[in-house]
Amino acid sequence: MTSETIKTALRGKSLLLDPYLNKGSAFPEEERDEFGLRGLVPVHTSTLEQQLERTYENFRSKTSPIEKHIILASLQDRNEILFYKLVQTHITEMVPIIYTPTVGDACQRYSHLFRRARGLYLSYPEAGRLGKMLEDSTPDDVAIIVVTDGERILGLGDLGVGGMGIPVGKLALYTLCAGIDPRRTLPVFLDVGTNNQELLNDPLYLGWRHPRLELDEYNRFIEIFVDAVHKRWPRTILQWEDFAKNNAWRLLHRHQDHLASFNDDIQGTAAVTLAGLLRACRTQGQVLKDQRIVIAGAGSAATGIGTLLVTALHAEGLSDPQARDVIHLVDTKGLVHEGRMDLSEEKSLFAQKLEKVRAWGLDATKPIPLEGVVQAVKPTVLIGTSGQPGMFNEALVRSMAAFVERPIIFPLSNPTSKSEAKPEDLIRWTAGRAVIATGSPYEPADWKGTKIPIGQCNNAFIFPGVGLGLVAAGARRVPEITFLVAAKTLAAFDERLPGFETSLFPNLEHVRQVSYNIALAVARDIVERGQSYEKLTAKEIQDRVKGAIWQPIYPKLKRLKSRRDA
Repeated sequence: MTSETIKTALRGKSLLLDPYLNKGSAFPEEERDEFGLRGLVPVHTSTLEQQLERTYENFRSKTSPIEKHIILASLQDRNEILFYKLVQTHITEMVPIIYTPTVGDACQRYSHLFRRARGLYLSYPEAGRLGKMLEDSTPDDVAIIVVTDGERILGLGDLGVGGMGIPVGKLALYTLCAGIDPRRTLPVFLDVGTNNQELLNDPLYLGWRHPRLELDEYNRFIEIFVDAVHKRWPRTILQWEDFAKNNAWRLLHRHQDHLASFNDDIQGTAAVTLAGLLRACRTQGQVLKDQRIVIAGAGSAATGIGTLLVTALHAEGLSDPQARDVIHLVDTKGLVHEGRMDLSEEKSLFAQKLEKVRAWGLDATKPIPLEGVVQAVKPTVLIGTSGQPGMFNEALVRSMAAFVERPIIFPLSNPTSKSEAKPEDLIRWTAGRAVIATGSPYEPADWKGTKIPIGQCNNAFIFPGVGLGLVAAGARRVPEITFLVAAKTLAAFDERLPGFETSLFPNLEHVRQVSYNIALAVARDIVERGQSYEKLTAKEIQDRVKGAIWQPIYPKLKRLKSRRDA
């Protein structure tokens, strides 16, 4: 594999400050001469392998996840090639450090850990300059943008400017898992204030010290941002990330036809969850339409899962009413049903019929809690997106296991502290019968001397491949069916490491192959549906996908003469 050649006018210390061009101790002799690096780096020329050994040794010397996160973030800021090569080499160990669950801690401490700006910070007081900021501060060929306003970071709530850790982490996963060139990615934080009083009182807080904007001002600012992005990069892919539930669906519906965009919390989570369910059904010789599904939590993740489940159930031959009858949402006020007058538009799509509730012998005039729903529905599938730790308690799980031979239980809330249940408890309470996937990574659970692998329902198996496919296809929009295509492709991936054969999800070591398969399937579907800016043959699609995959290899540097040299 050959490296690319890059021409640059940077030299000396300026070159060392560019994280993509900096090679640290690995600059070859000729580049040290050509770029005035003599004396600025140690005399010994290291190989990339030696650098990997040194940086991994430093990483392992740290004792806490947040310390390890800081050392990797610092490496990314000074030498991107080495960063991606290191994490790629130790992917299972390091992904939980650069993203969930550790990124949640880093976001909470963002203003206190801040070392170097990465991406764009677009603040409401500077709304009039936003277009110029995009022109002046960004490359011309941005392929993927991840944007947040920091209001609903993981299960941690409003973290203001600390939310920037999420777009940075997500885009690192785009590169690591699917090979998106990091030079073509852009993390963006939309600073519309924060209602977190602790942050507003913090003298070190780096964001705009102002309560969150009222809805009308907020919408105008989002419109300015989307219009500026469309003008600057009309063919970029925009990923909405960690917006509050009252904004997430609305912004997606408002802008998805103007700019190719999707919401990973809604659609990526839905796709990876569906993939796990399809896999679980297949291992038991069943199909999705045979299931009875209860989802604890009714925010954007839950309604996103429900929406994609309906699409998948349609594909299995169910009508719309039949598909929605399979899915039962439970929020903080109990079962979502037609008798409730407090339902959002997204929740109301999954409201159960009152006659069905009455047939269960339940009083619809009172809140129907999760325990009552489980007793009535006798679900085969229980999914948690509530952010309420311990919600799937022993009594609830034993109740479910009493009438289901192999209960499928997905406690998906993350970070780990927000999980609805611990896998080892679920295994114990079901006498080893539960089929489990979690939102955060867990070690295999022990049951009578047998290690049971716990698959991670990790969005990293979905969104990087989807993004790569959308970029390769030149997508003009992102239809909902894209995520069904991605889910089916992931569910069909059979390769597992020894000892993990029964896991519902592949190992992270396989994520680049998974992402390639998803990208190819997504790109083909986009072109076939006429959602691409171009008409591409099957061979052209495959070549586009392969050609878009970047590898962490040091580029060859050539001196671009500046005016001063002329």
